[in-house]
Amino acid sequence: MLRDQTVAALLAFRHERDWEQFHTPKNLAIAISVEAAELLEHFQWTTDAGAPSQGDENAISEEIADVAILLTYLTHDLGIDLDAAVARKLAINGARYPLEQSRGTAKKYRDIAADSGGG
Repeated sequence: MLRDQTVAALLAFRHERDWEQFHTPKNLAIAISVEAAELLEHFQWTTDAGAPSQGDENAISEEIADVAILLTYLTHDLGIDLDAAVARKLAINGARYPLEQSRGTAKKYRDIAADSGGG
């Protein structure tokens, strides 16, 4: 998802600081969750439409970047091709959420299958 040049810059940044020793898969997964929660804070107490407070765009952008950076480290360290993983998951979701049964509904795939008599 990120360009090779960006990934290389991220990996160099981490290596120069000798942070690989702290970036175990467990620690990276936890850090992703923490950064995602920090992103969520910008939407807490907003209206149902979920619009963030005015002026939060930079802070939101930084939190999204933190999640992307940590996810990049995790996928790199685990040898996961993120583009391939996303493509596989899109195919799985396509099968779970057939267009004719899922369009316009927020139902979980299990509920869609149950409604159509399959599951």
